[in-house]
Amino acid sequence: MPLVLPNNIDDTLALLSQEDYVADRSLATTLFLALKMGRPLFLEGEAGVGKTEIAKVLSAALGRRLVRLQCYEGLDIASAVYEWNYSRQMIEIRLTEAAGAVDKQGLSSDVFSSDFLIERPLLQALRGEEDGPSVLLIDELDRTDEPFEAYLLEILSDFQITIPEIGTIKAKQPPIVIITSNRTREIHDALKRRCLYHWVDYPNAERELQIVNAKLPGIDSKLSQQLVAFVQRLRDQDLFKSPGVAETLDWADALTQLDKVALDSDTIDNTLGALLKYQDDISRIRGSEAAQLLEQVKLELANV
Repeated sequence: MPLVLPNNIDDTLALLSQEDYVADRSLATTLFLALKMGRPLFLEGEAGVGKTEIAKVLSAALGRRLVRLQCYEGLDIASAVYEWNYSRQMIEIRLTEAAGAVDKQGLSSDVFSSDFLIERPLLQALRGEEDGPSVLLIDELDRTDEPFEAYLLEILSDFQITIPEIGTIKAKQPPIVIITSNRTREIHDALKRRCLYHWVDYPNAERELQIVNAKLPGIDSKLSQQLVAFVQRLRDQDLFKSPGVAETLDWADALTQLDKVALDSDTIDNTLGALLKYQDDISRIRGSEAAQLLEQVKLELANV
């Protein structure tokens, strides 16, 4: 299927919306420009605000293969780019030796060919598909070490990888690249310069309500309004980790599973584990603080 990109910002919003991703216009604008200009899109923001989901949505909406590189401390080229299939190489060498005379130079060329290459996510993405590019997700880049970050510069600048034994492999069609970071450390300016940048913030109440209703269409309208208002107020508290959109959706799903149509203090206390992920935060909110926030929410919604 040929790649058909959106023609304008409104088309980009519609493209995301068809996969139930509710984006603001600022994000849609940056994404549209990244697609049109063929530039990687670098997304920073708190965990759970929907950065990774953008790559998944693009893959589904554009009908492209999603290639995901999940970053972690100690990630190296063998895990991210390529490695040689040493067991196959040894078998090939022994079979050749058993067959008789060995041309060492020719054998070296044979065993260090693409037939013996194990492709990891970055190389897979550059190879692409026969009918067009892949969507490459480099997720949580801030978890990697700086040397690996530096290695990415060639890939993001020229969409190519140099393998010493083979040479340079360049993408026929550059992949659509989405890079995410939770900003646990700063990413180097040299990498950011190769990308278009967008900070993905927590949504306002109106957009978060749209997200909840899009992802959980059967949820009671009163419940969805109350829980979104509660989460919005919760983010104003001095918490170790404020809940993201992912946690809002988890909580909404949990309340729906309990057949709730409205919030009450006991339900909030008993389900805070779906919303908050640190015991200190749960202890601080549970009880009188949660009850007070709920009263503020009810008062706020009553005056709307």
